Amino acid sequence: MAMAILASTASAAPSDKRVLALLDNLAIKETHSIYFKSLADSGFEITYKVADDPSIVIKKYGAFLYDHLVLFSPTVEEFGGTLTVDGIAEFIDGGGNVLVAGSSQSGDILREIGSECGFEADEEGTSVIDHHNFDAKDEGKHTLIVADPANLIKSRHIVGERAVDPVLYRGGGLIADQENPLVLEILTASSSAYSHNPDKPIKDYPHATGKNTVLVAGLQARNNARVVFSGSLDLFSDEFFTASVDAVGKKSASSGNKALAEALSNWCFKQSGVLKVVSVNHHHVGQKAPPAIPYTIKEDCVFSINVEEFKNGKWAPFKADDLQLEFVRIDPFVRLTLKHDNKGKFEGKFKIPDVYGVYQFKVDYVRTGLTRLYSTTQFSVRPLRHDEYERFIPSARPYYVSAFSMMFGVLVFSFVFLHYKEDVKSKKE
Repeated sequence: MAMAILASTASAAPSDKRVLALLDNLAIKETHSIYFKSLADSGFEITYKVADDPSIVIKKYGAFLYDHLVLFSPTVEEFGGTLTVDGIAEFIDGGGNVLVAGSSQSGDILREIGSECGFEADEEGTSVIDHHNFDAKDEGKHTLIVADPANLIKSRHIVGERAVDPVLYRGGGLIADQENPLVLEILTASSSAYSHNPDKPIKDYPHATGKNTVLVAGLQARNNARVVFSGSLDLFSDEFFTASVDAVGKKSASSGNKALAEALSNWCFKQSGVLKVVSVNHHHVGQKAPPAIPYTIKEDCVFSINVEEFKNGKWAPFKADDLQLEFVRIDPFVRLTLKHDNKGKFEGKFKIPDVYGVYQFKVDYVRTGLTRLYSTTQFSVRPLRHDEYERFIPSARPYYVSAFSMMFGVLVFSFVFLHYKEDVKSKKE
């Protein structure tokens, strides 16, 4: 019997839409009303609370009460109720998603959350400064910077299909842990930017400089939980959503903040970039169902897997040209790229290796912006039966020739030995 293990990709189904929004004060609900309205229009059930509200509880009787957290509380010193940094880390470990927005006045607790996720935020009072890419509405400190959309991560699942408008940004800078493969630098500053306190002279090397200054960072954990950390709360504000961008030396353009914020939310809350395995099948060529007995070495096998992507609020066939299958027995014996039919079905044909044992049909697909697609199906491969081997092996022809030549020699010797008559007369003489 075949043992099949299918690991779907999403730790939380895309239909889970319970959101807890923790705010510095309820006025943020008004200053960021467009953003919250877009969440509500997408079907999210939002619960608003002040970040230090003593009634905050996110877990009860061993189950989480919310699926997503929005932390728009950069100045909070301590969360209310039972919520702590460890509690948020546990929430992420349990598959929850978190969207965090800080500012130049971000407190220690937000920096601790960032540190848990692989982001290092600059000290309180620091801002990202860019003397070459700032908005004309800046007050002279050049902290209202204009982020080039070319500095966005190259992933349509995270930043949307089209990200062409410049983004207004005012807030602190981040540094991403380069050794953490799960951390994503979603939006970086220009090469002329740096992070420092604009009211103090620069005596030490800035915390972050150039494109190492991360404005928006992301994390997709191994359980597919997602975290987005923005150093700017204003990035999500109505003011920046509706503003025009007047970058120095460039033409005026509309702000790309709204499109970026909505794309980040969709990705963070698993409304985009979510994959799932629908079905897996393997069989002999010409058949449709898995065999009742193990495969035999050197047989032709067909493997197929159906994959869907959650897009625009519904499941649709997934399309990709780089989905691979590995036929593994400790190490991969076969690796091939599967072909798709544009309907979500990926298929590949290969010959079973000439080594028997217990194998896995393994698909492990990891791409930026997508949840991990992991599927394993276990099946055995047996050797040939005694009556299935070839009668004559071409490579053994020298042995066949030697055997038949020996038989022929014995025959000739026997014939001569039996029919040879010795001359008796000559023997007597």
